[in-house]
Amino acid sequence: MTDGITDDTRGRTPGDGTGGSAARTAVTSADVDWDAQAATFDDEPDHGLRDPLVRDAWARRLRDWLPARAGDVLDLGCGTGSLSLLAAERGHRVTGVDRSPAMVDLARHKLTGRDAVFLVGDAAAPPVGERRFDTVLVRHLLWALPDPDRALRHWRDLLRPTGSPDGTGGGRLVLVEGVWGTLDPVGIPAERLVSLVAPWADEVRLERLSDDALLWGKEVTDERYAVVATLR
Repeated sequence: MTDGITDDTRGRTPGDGTGGSAARTAVTSADVDWDAQAATFDDEPDHGLRDPLVRDAWARRLRDWLPARAGDVLDLGCGTGSLSLLAAERGHRVTGVDRSPAMVDLARHKLTGRDAVFLVGDAAAPPVGERRFDTVLVRHLLWALPDPDRALRHWRDLLRPTGSPDGTGGGRLVLVEGVWGTLDPVGIPAERLVSLVAPWADEVRLERLSDDALLWGKEVTDERYAVVATLR
């Protein structure tokens, strides 16, 4: 679930299927009842972005992460559509995918009148057919998938190559992830995620986000970051 880290899920242990330091064999996103969480999901500052300061902090980041020219953005694990809305406000055409029908309903309502469509489906293998996108945007989802490496390679194949003939190609994968908790941490360390995308990306940029309290609506001490990978 995009931006699906809440206080009750941070204490669980996802399986990342990679054999890395975050590899576990317990809870994945499929084990969480996201429909039940939908009604209160936006109560978290970084979920609903209701605080103007938090919203502006995410908007500034997306301005940097997404292509300057309006293009096609695939928001995977879109949740209630908060990041989708920010992308749409920048002129991007948004397709959001989430496995929770209740989350998708809220996203559709949030983006009423925007150039956006929302689909119920598996974010690891989104139901978009042969469509290709300039940007694939994923927030706080990869840690909860059973095989992150496989998901990343599938998402790579949904990107247009940089410099595509129609001039709209962005070919970038934007991943916002982290490691949460101290006694029994869950998540994917930044170095591990960089190592997964580096073999097939032309450029990989790592941005540390823990020290930007405005993004989270509070001070945080755990590892939070973004990886922006440009396709070869």
